[in-house]
Amino acid sequence: MSIDASPVAPETHRSAVADAALRDIPGVVTQLRATFDAGLTKPYAWRIRQLKALKALLLENTPAIEGALLADLAKNPAEAQLTEIGFVLAEIEHTISNLKSWLRPKRVPSPLLIAPASAKTVREPLGVVLVIAPWNYPVQLLLVPIVGALAAGNAVLAKPSELAPATSAVFAHLFEQYFDSRAVTIVEGGVPETTELLKQRFDHIFYTGNGRVGRIVMQAAVENLTPITLELGGKSPVYVDDTVDLRVVAHRVAWGKFMNAGQTCVAPDYLLTTPAIAAKLEPLLVEVIAEFYGSNPAQSDSYGRIVNDGQFERLTGLLAGEDVVTGGDSDARTRYLAPTVLRGVSRDAPVMAQEIFGPILPIVTVNSLDDAIAHINAGDKPLALYVFSDSKAVRRRFITGTSSGALAFGVPAAHLLVQGLPFGGVGASGMGAYHGERSVAVFSHDKAVLSKSLKPDTFNLVYPPFTHKKDAFIRGFLRKLT
Repeated sequence: MSIDASPVAPETHRSAVADAALRDIPGVVTQLRATFDAGLTKPYAWRIRQLKALKALLLENTPAIEGALLADLAKNPAEAQLTEIGFVLAEIEHTISNLKSWLRPKRVPSPLLIAPASAKTVREPLGVVLVIAPWNYPVQLLLVPIVGALAAGNAVLAKPSELAPATSAVFAHLFEQYFDSRAVTIVEGGVPETTELLKQRFDHIFYTGNGRVGRIVMQAAVENLTPITLELGGKSPVYVDDTVDLRVVAHRVAWGKFMNAGQTCVAPDYLLTTPAIAAKLEPLLVEVIAEFYGSNPAQSDSYGRIVNDGQFERLTGLLAGEDVVTGGDSDARTRYLAPTVLRGVSRDAPVMAQEIFGPILPIVTVNSLDDAIAHINAGDKPLALYVFSDSKAVRRRFITGTSSGALAFGVPAAHLLVQGLPFGGVGASGMGAYHGERSVAVFSHDKAVLSKSLKPDTFNLVYPPFTHKKDAFIRGFLRKLT
């Protein structure tokens, strides 16, 4: 089975070193499994040491990591701190502070039928896990799953994205220095390496990316009945009504949309509102974009670039025939695409047929709240849904009448910063969730443990042969439970 994870042409020339690394993948996985089977990763102290090592890796190499993000995505260092490095550091601290309680066995009551007895769940690591990361947040989306995998006591094989080559190279170098290499390692490369990895037996596969490749990962996992987490994407809508301050809405929507040049899985994908509100919101978005990035965003060091030529060509192609409110200009040489707002976009336009994953914000007009909800529900369930309304009734309608990975009122993307909230999709936007304790749960098995003394042997009441007296006892006891 072959996996094509990138929009660029497949590799045509491979070095002998790359081919040797490809051939060695089964051996790498075998070594990780031997390490796990030997029990190296299970002690609490080992887990904490690895988490602290990751913290040190980030703090001691911040300039190199920021430089890699700048090279790969033109990501401003301040944005890199907010959405990448600082995000992971916060996750590490939260995990270290709470891990002991998350791992503590949890007692559950035992029914009288088997009394005296005690029952509990014990959280145990799964084994060897594979983390496949995307290119858009190549630090956060590689490392946050690894935090959970290590905290749960697993051995980890990490596959960074080849489309963020500078970041991939930095971590390939640093992992060897900071982690216990017997249990944590990286495999770099592209389609051949990912394809070979998916042929191996893992105990969990954690994939972040698009739905097309997600289906390939899921199909590969079936061969070994491997559990998977799929963090995908989709078209995350924004609904705006007339009960809110539209100037604040413009600021928050523009921030969430154009961060990382729109290459964010939870970015607002399109905006739904009435024609009257759209007419008021459009000039405000123009003002806010100029406030954020200046009159020429191409010269702003706060605005990123499209990751590669394939993505750039796809995005600029989506603008054909659309009515541009602001932006639309581009430079293929630097892969610059201006922050762009489109007005009066048809619901069946090409830009509405796929996740945009770039700095293009279509405004689609609706007749009413019912119309907006019906449009959202007619498509795949989104990864996130954003609502700007001060009406409690409107908010209730979205809570009870829509399904999405997350629902946020008044701000896009910020739900990722709440460590107690699970992050994940539903339906086509993904399966499984992580962050905080959910990350540890993803990479663990809650083993049921029951303990019952041999004396007194109360089970003699349910042993065969089933006499009239035993039958009456069983029936009477079970009726009391109902």
